[in-house]
Formats: sequence, C-alpha cells, structure tokens
Amino acid sequence: MISRKAMSISPSPTLAIDTRFKEMKANGVDVVGFGAGEPDFNTPEHICAAAVKAISDGKTRYTPAAGTVELRKAVCEKLKRENGLDYEPSEIVVSNGAKHSLVNAFMVICNPGDEVIIPAPYWVSYPEMVKLADGVPVSLPTKEENHFKATAAEYEAAITEKTRAIILNSPSNPTGMVYTEEELRAIADVAVRHNIYVVSDEIYEHLIYEGKHTSIASLNEKIKDLTIIVNGVSKTYAMTGWRIGYTASNKAVAKSMSSIQSHATSNPNSIAQEAALAALNGGLECVEAMKCEFIKRRDYMVERINKIDGVSCLCPHGAFYIMMNISGLIGKTLYGKPINSADDFADVFLDKAKVAVVPGTGFEAPEYVRWSYATSMENCREGLDRLEKFIAGEY
Repeated sequence: MISRKAMSISPSPTLAIDTRFKEMKANGVDVVGFGAGEPDFNTPEHICAAAVKAISDGKTRYTPAAGTVELRKAVCEKLKRENGLDYEPSEIVVSNGAKHSLVNAFMVICNPGDEVIIPAPYWVSYPEMVKLADGVPVSLPTKEENHFKATAAEYEAAITEKTRAIILNSPSNPTGMVYTEEELRAIADVAVRHNIYVVSDEIYEHLIYEGKHTSIASLNEKIKDLTIIVNGVSKTYAMTGWRIGYTASNKAVAKSMSSIQSHATSNPNSIAQEAALAALNGGLECVEAMKCEFIKRRDYMVERINKIDGVSCLCPHGAFYIMMNISGLIGKTLYGKPINSADDFADVFLDKAKVAVVPGTGFEAPEYVRWSYATSMENCREGLDRLEKFIAGEY
C-alpha cells in the first residue's frame, strides 16, 4: 500500500534526463548532456581544505538542528554585506540543501488546502514540494515576450481567499530571467496588501550577467517580515553535492522550521557546514571566474540557436539555462516521429543526435526545451552542431 500523497508526487524530469545521459555515457555512447543544473567547476580548494580540517579536528558530531552558530552568524554577515539585510542567527535555518529549505518552508506555512502561486515556467520541484506540505500549487502562466516574468497585476489576479504564499525565483530556473527592483517593489506591494508570504528562491543570485540582484526582503520591513529567503552555497561555489542551503525569515517561521528539521534530519552535515563557513567567509573571486566562462558559453549558444531554422531563444540574464522555443517544430514529423510536445522532441533528439536536453513539459512549458550551459565550451559547440544537423534531417 502506497499513500495517496506519495502517489501524487511526480519524479524530477531533470534528474531523470541526467540519469539517462549518465547511463548512456557509461555504456560507451557518444552522448552530450545539457541537463544537469550544476556548475561544471570543482569546489574551490580553500573550501575543500576547510572540510578536511573539520574531519581532522573531530567536527563530525551532531550540531544544533538549525546549523552551527558560527555558520548562522556567517549567513547573517553575508546577508548584511551583500543584500543590505539585518537578520539574527535565530532567524537563520541551515538545511541539507536549498531543496530541503524549501520543503521546510512549505511545511511551516501551509495548512491543507492552502494555495501557493507559482509562475510558469517553473522549477519542476516547486509544485511537488507544495503538495508534500498538503498545499495546492497554482500555476501562473507567463509569456516569453515578458521575459517569462509574472507581473504584480498577474500575481494579484491569481490571489484567492485560499492563497497563502507566492513563489519568486530570480534569477530563474529554467528561464534565466531576472526581476528588476521596480518589478519587485510592485510585487511586494501586492504581498503586503494581501498579507501573504513570499518564498524568494535566490540560489542563483551571484550568477547574473546583466543588471543586479535585489532581494525582495530588502525593500521594506513589512515585506521582509513576510519573506522567506531561500539560498545556499551550491550554485555560487560549485558545491552542489555538499548539500548546504539556508533560509532567512522572521523568528516564528524560523523556529518552526528548526523544530521540523530536528525530527526529520537532526542537523545538516557537520563537515559540509564547516566547508560552507569557509565559502561564505572566503570572498567571491572564484565566482567571478565562473561567471566569465558562463557568459562566453551563453553568448555563443544564444547566437547559434537563433541562427537555426525552427528554433529560437531569449538571452537569459542569469543562472546557466537557455529555454529554446521549439513551437516552429510542433506538428511536424522528425525522423518518422510526430513532434507534438517537448517530450517528443527531446526523445528523438537524444535517440538520433545523442544530445540530452530537458523537455519543458515538467516546467509547464511544453513548447520549450531547456539547455544548461554548465558544461564545457567544447560540449556547447558539439551539441549545437548536432542540433543543426538534426533539424536539417542529416541523421
């Protein structure tokens, strides 16, 4: 017997694509993968050294459920230094990755039947996390011509008496788009007026190539009290496998999240916490090097995609993803298979050209596929060479 809740949860399509890619690669297939949402750089040496030292120093035991005091203080200092925000360590909860932080947040703020508004295209895990917390995910479609961003008016029109929270993801996965301060101010006014939470996923904040990151919580004290900031070290410091995320929120929310976490996981990994401490205190030079490489890849891929008949894309301003519009191919037949959705395209593309991209169906964007440029320039060139040949019918 499997619970109804478990049966209602869909597996992550991004991880499924990455798993299939890795299986093909392990079997000797000449496959190129663009599915993984993680930097292809190694974790900086000073961060690794801090983890080794933590082991040598015996820092291998339980820590407080919400994370060590030293790490929570470092998060507060980071938020002050980089975002102009004042938090106390008691308002910070360190978790096993930003995914865990998000689940904690929804578990705390959602009662059964509460609605959470999620702009689409969205990161595939948001609706499933809301469902895990007995909430109801409400999709809010956005338009490519508006750079896939939901306006304050669109958020307000979607609010009902059951609305408990809205999700804000800037820079965005999967679109790479970034909200401006002016757009955030308008959204903040809506949230304050309706007294609803803003779950602000800021995990890609340092991977912005045009413009700047503004945390919605920094705009005024009223919106700060309603905001749950979700962040971590995974994307900024190439630490995806270390699994350290954190939240910043008002004390009542933080206390409840800490209580839930104390029963679910006891505490985040103690060694990874020491590594994260070194990351937050070690500056951003390593990030700048990654950004320079990501910009080169992004610019190359955007230019190539927009020269290929039948597909197009916007130039993303942040993260490391490109949403490729394949609407010009919908309804056509490629290599004997009708293309009725992004799933069909991705299947044939992988089968014939041996290129793994993520279909947008899981993002509620069935006429798009997502490319990750968190891979080498060599792979970017090879993947787009294959795309060009694939659409030209040369396989």
